Amino acid sequence: MNSSLMPSTPAAAQLLTGAAPRAHTPAALVGDTPVLWVGEPFAAVGRGFWAKLEGHNPGGIKDRTALFMVERARERGDLLPGARIVESTSGTLGLGLALAGIVYGHPVTVVTDPGMEPLVSGLLSAYGADVQTVTEPHRAGGWQQARRDRVSELLSVYPDAWCPDQYHNPDNVSAYAGLARELVAQLGRIDALVVSVGTGGHSAGIASVLRGFFPALKVVGVDTCGSTIFGQEAAPRLMRGLGSSIYPRNVDYTLFDEVHWVAAGEAVWAARALARSRYASGGWSVGAVALVARHLAATLPAEARIAAVFPDGPHRYAGTVFDDAWCQERQLLGREPADTPDQIDHPGERTVTRWTKCATVLDPAPAAQRAGAGAASWAGAAR
Repeated sequence: MNSSLMPSTPAAAQLLTGAAPRAHTPAALVGDTPVLWVGEPFAAVGRGFWAKLEGHNPGGIKDRTALFMVERARERGDLLPGARIVESTSGTLGLGLALAGIVYGHPVTVVTDPGMEPLVSGLLSAYGADVQTVTEPHRAGGWQQARRDRVSELLSVYPDAWCPDQYHNPDNVSAYAGLARELVAQLGRIDALVVSVGTGGHSAGIASVLRGFFPALKVVGVDTCGSTIFGQEAAPRLMRGLGSSIYPRNVDYTLFDEVHWVAAGEAVWAARALARSRYASGGWSVGAVALVARHLAATLPAEARIAAVFPDGPHRYAGTVFDDAWCQERQLLGREPADTPDQIDHPGERTVTRWTKCATVLDPAPAAQRAGAGAASWAGAAR
């Protein structure tokens, strides 16, 4: 062959520079997600924050914990080869478990409720997961408890099945150490962290590691109105992926400096404004976190470096958060939030219905109830 037709070695090397690494397993696609500067016009002139775009994982942020919890359960012998994985999910963890099931050879059953987006349900089925939908909410614990009750039933049907129990499994916390280290490598210094809180896994896992690097780190939790996590009364909730009707043991209340509750319409406004201004957005959690991070950027010193974790991307919300008809039917449009949140001195002071913050962060669960819930969950986690 004529050597003149072949590229020189330096030119060939230059062509390959920057090429994406090859992956022999889909698990290798998880992690090393980018950070994006979110400044004006979403934030004030000269202000802004860094967003960790976990939507760049195949299924979202919970790909990390699904793989980690499955790996650790297999190592301990709690999850036997080929045994079924059964778990309650509103969507993102289900996608992660479907990924882990494919990687490690486990059938997966996810229990959800009618609020799961059809796109996510369809993807779960396409990935081979068995999707079961509860039809009635629990009288006290809502859809979340109804899903967990159905999981308990399925664990009896499948004697060798294993439940990750994301709400109380400490592996759900440990799984996010890598994400925290990525943030340190990407940003160098972090003065404030803004995270949504649902199961408590990624908030505790990221914040605990970052505090080791930055002892003065300000940690701000983001919840939804109607959630019990930080001491509000339970109420019907439209937002998914953050908030809870139970008391997850993985929530580490000692890490938070303050908590913000955000209403659904305010999260919709923020998610849409973010999409228009930065071409990077997501659903309920992303909208709520972005709103609070924008507030911190406006109120902390200009040199403060703020990291906000965006758990997923916008695609699954095309029929909800980004659908005008769906939002109009639920009176979610035109709900531009105030420039600053309301403020309460104690989480039990009053029921909040709009963006509100509180610097008093307490564990609201009675000790006996928290211990009992944990014992019950672990008793049925591995069969």
